[in-house]
Amino acid sequence: MKKRILFLLTALTLSMASFAQFEQGKTYINGNISGLNAKFNGSDKWKIDLGFRGGYMVEDSWMLMGELDYNYRKYEPKTFALGAGVRYYIAENGLYLGAGAKFANHSFDGESTSDFLPNIQIGYVFFLNKSVALEPEFYYEQSLKDHSNYSNVGFRVGIGVFLDDLLKF
Repeated sequence: MKKRILFLLTALTLSMASFAQFEQGKTYINGNISGLNAKFNGSDKWKIDLGFRGGYMVEDSWMLMGELDYNYRKYEPKTFALGAGVRYYIAENGLYLGAGAKFANHSFDGESTSDFLPNIQIGYVFFLNKSVALEPEFYYEQSLKDHSNYSNVGFRVGIGVFLDDLLKF
């Protein structure tokens, strides 16, 4: 019983500390991995993908983001993707919804195809300290080129850093 009470108090403290991080003017940097045997599509069974994101809080709870993904596979298409999106933090408790789009290039055996991938995400920000957070996220990417081979449903985990306004001069 004492462990549950301590856990609830810790969760309440962390959620209260996260309130100030979703203010206008914050800069955001994130590195993430996905796959971990939780990403399923027609062209592969298991993979680990790396991604990098950057963002800026243009209003309280609203972030504009850019992202870069690279996925290397030995016997399957390698993918390089560049995208942009928006994220909305719900009620400043760490829960967020996101939407965006990526332009991707899939290459395999010297052949290359381009693709456009609109996507949606839902995730949560667990602050480890004042500015560093663990960010689990579920996502869906819809391929407009080849739905059965390149559309993805998956889970991604990232480490995000929220910094004071770096764009102010």
